[in-house]
Amino acid sequence: MRDVVIMVAPNGARKTKRDHTALPVSIVDTVSEAAACHAAGASALHAHVRGASDEHVLDIGLYRELLREMATAVPQMLVQVTSEAVGIYTPAQQVDCIKALKPQMASMALREISSDFSEPEYAKQFFQWSLENDVHIQHILYSAEELQRFMDYRDSGVIPASHRCVLFVLGRYRVDFQSRVADLDPFLQHNLDQLDWFVCAFGHLEQQCVLAAIEAGGHARIGFENNLYLANGDLADNTAALVTSLVGTLAQRDCRAASCERARQLLGVRSA
Repeated sequence: MRDVVIMVAPNGARKTKRDHTALPVSIVDTVSEAAACHAAGASALHAHVRGASDEHVLDIGLYRELLREMATAVPQMLVQVTSEAVGIYTPAQQVDCIKALKPQMASMALREISSDFSEPEYAKQFFQWSLENDVHIQHILYSAEELQRFMDYRDSGVIPASHRCVLFVLGRYRVDFQSRVADLDPFLQHNLDQLDWFVCAFGHLEQQCVLAAIEAGGHARIGFENNLYLANGDLADNTAALVTSLVGTLAQRDCRAASCERARQLLGVRSA
């Protein structure tokens, strides 16, 4: 039986309580939702923090508060800090945030850290720093072309060969923001054997998309950041309900939700 890592993204950078009253924006609510997701079978949190007006911020103080609260409430759960720019932050600000925090895990979109692919030296320096400081990086990739760029960067040494973790984002730039299972196909044309790969998917077909990824050997990131609906089309009560639904389907595919310790082992993440 294969262990599948379930990462949750309960809020993201853009949605607010106007989208769903249970969407967590405060640190207290985010930690509470993470604990509920852990109880349902999730082993990792993709963490965002919000400012005074519930806006997306890369705020070192707020991140430190969130990490402290997570260490108290759900100490075994892995926590991945986002560095998402959202059109606000520069690569230097994204990097400075991660360097100040030195978290267990951080996500970084390849297109944001290296928007000028002809001059990758800045990205190379950051990824080398992450290796030296034992910060696990998940590379966010929005297309199969970006996956090829990631592979090329690994081959050339811009990205360390030990960086294995990637997230494929399905459907982000569709007009209707709805992912389809077929959106995964271009990624699967590549050899993924040496990667720890995850999928997240926008819209109500989220579970179908991540199940297709799991059957192909991947892992799942689910949650209100990308989708508010259960597989049957009903509005979910919270992200924990999405986890419960997904976990309930795994046994049918000879899989199970990885424990936090197993997820740490599979991904090669240092202890907190």
